[in-house]
Amino acid sequence: MRIVIFIITLSVLQFTTILYGQEQKVWTLQDCIDYAYENNIGIKQQGLNTIFNENTLKQSRIGQAPSVNAGATHTYSQGRSLNEATYLYTTEDQNSSNFNINSNITLFNGLQVRNTIKQNKYKLEAGIQDIEKLKNDISVNIALSYLQILLNKELLEVSENQLIITKQQVDRTRSLVEAGSLPEGKLLEIDAQAAREEMQVINRQNQLDISYLSLTQILDLDSVGDFEIELPELESLMAEDYIISPVSVVYQEALNVMPEVQGAELRLKSSENDLKIAKGARSPRLSLNGSWGARYSDAWHEFDPSTGSFSSDVTPFWDQIDNSRNWGVSLGMSIPIFNGWMVNTGISNARINIENYQYELKNTRNVLYKEVQQAYADAVAAIKKYRASETAVISMKKAFSYTEDKFNVGLINTVDYNTSKNQLTQAQSELLQAKYEYVFYINVLEFYRGRPINF
Repeated sequence: MRIVIFIITLSVLQFTTILYGQEQKVWTLQDCIDYAYENNIGIKQQGLNTIFNENTLKQSRIGQAPSVNAGATHTYSQGRSLNEATYLYTTEDQNSSNFNINSNITLFNGLQVRNTIKQNKYKLEAGIQDIEKLKNDISVNIALSYLQILLNKELLEVSENQLIITKQQVDRTRSLVEAGSLPEGKLLEIDAQAAREEMQVINRQNQLDISYLSLTQILDLDSVGDFEIELPELESLMAEDYIISPVSVVYQEALNVMPEVQGAELRLKSSENDLKIAKGARSPRLSLNGSWGARYSDAWHEFDPSTGSFSSDVTPFWDQIDNSRNWGVSLGMSIPIFNGWMVNTGISNARINIENYQYELKNTRNVLYKEVQQAYADAVAAIKKYRASETAVISMKKAFSYTEDKFNVGLINTVDYNTSKNQLTQAQSELLQAKYEYVFYINVLEFYRGRPINF
């Protein structure tokens, strides 16, 4: 029995291990972006707004078709009433039914329907551009958080490597102290340095955990869990000499691809059609109407020509419908003369709205130009900082190697050794920061040229 339980337990553990391994996923930057596009609440809400605009556009197009409505009424009456079959007053109880069909179509109303369709089309297209703008913002935020994780990973690795070197020096110093070659104070100094570096490792780990948390929050994941990102190969990008296009070139390209600019242009066009709709209210309205009707009443009796009186038999239903049916067609025109100044007020407000959207478009372009300028300046600074940091790290490594050799033979004290090592650590950290700033700002600059962020 124990053997059976052991086998079952082992099988369950193996299955759990396989399942757990299948659930683990290494997220690339594109995986993160795609996941956010599918699950971000803001994008979903904007998507619903787009569907609403689609329905509005569809309705405005269908609204050009004639309207058709049918109706029926049933009346029960007591007391003295008019018999519509004989046109005589009677005191008999009556049951009667009326049936009708009406149709109406607007032939002309100052092109308001056509301009409404155009206006709704521009609103729909502007809403689509709003979604793209939201996606762009999310992509940039995800890329920044993604790179922050990569930076913190490498900073943690630098701190861990420095701690390993210091611990090696602790072991070496302890051996020399025990052999009587160095005073115990030297060991205490290097031990204190190791403790400080252990604290630095803990701080770096905390920063890495927080950066993971930030990315998972952007993705709206329930928890960090076993979330892990892919480590992209950036060395090939860093080895290339990136050529930055002039600000004017990048800006002109951005004007053609940035959704916020296209959205502002579409909203301006929509407001221009709103003015046309308002002006259309001054135009006469021409409409065509058609109607058909019939009735039935239990007070409708057959007329007997031979006796010159009505029989006691009620006229059959379909005979009444056939005999009472009527139809008509009418052509109507409505000419607006004075409506409380509402038309003129609507036109004035529409013109104000156009001017407001013109300012919005101008402001959107100005903001974009400033963003491109800033991205250009950041990219130039990042490239210079990265190249300078590379040179600084090479020099610091040589200096630390020389200092370490002198420390090992007792030519310098612990303070000088730690100072040199800390300077190297600082230079390495600055190089890593410059590296990821380089990658980010170059991608941002390319992003304004219509290229997706990816590395």
